Amino acid sequence: MFNEHVQSRSEQQAATRQKVLAAAERLFRAQGFKATTIRQIAAEANVSTGTVMAAGEKDALLVSLYDNWITAVHNSRQSELAPSTKTATTEDVLELFAPFVGHFALDSELSREYLAILVRGNHESVIFRDLALALLGELETVLARSALPRSQVGHGARTIYLAYLGLLMTASSGAIEMPAAAEQLRQIIEFVITPPKGNQ
Repeated sequence: MFNEHVQSRSEQQAATRQKVLAAAERLFRAQGFKATTIRQIAAEANVSTGTVMAAGEKDALLVSLYDNWITAVHNSRQSELAPSTKTATTEDVLELFAPFVGHFALDSELSREYLAILVRGNHESVIFRDLALALLGELETVLARSALPRSQVGHGARTIYLAYLGLLMTASSGAIEMPAAAEQLRQIIEFVITPPKGNQ
């Protein structure tokens, strides 16, 4: 009986956290991150400000929103990366990044806030740990089918991954637009997976 009570309380806390995150996302997208207050999030979620703060302050809530979404993308495509005999192309590799680039472009202002929070380093994000490993694994799976020599697959995956992060950070600063960043990522992928003419 005690275990059931603890479990239902844990489930209730998780449900409340999801309610707070959903309210925060609605407000962040509707009126902007900077204009949204903790009190507004509490009112939108129909909870106290203390309950919102237990879920996290604004920066933490935004990091959680993006991390949860990125995790869901990786989880949803675990079965999609089944082994294939088809040689991977630049487009196949770029396809791995399409959901992320699309999501970041959807609301560039909010995406810039998220990336700025990560750059400040005050909030831990799974994007640099678990999600980095997931994306590197996906890249290696696809690159193993490319013209890249087997011994270079890991190096190629890391090169592309780090270029992707660099381009995201550059786009978040407003120095380039997301479509330009996506095109530069395409060029980097092509450079990495295309063997030099003399080695063919």
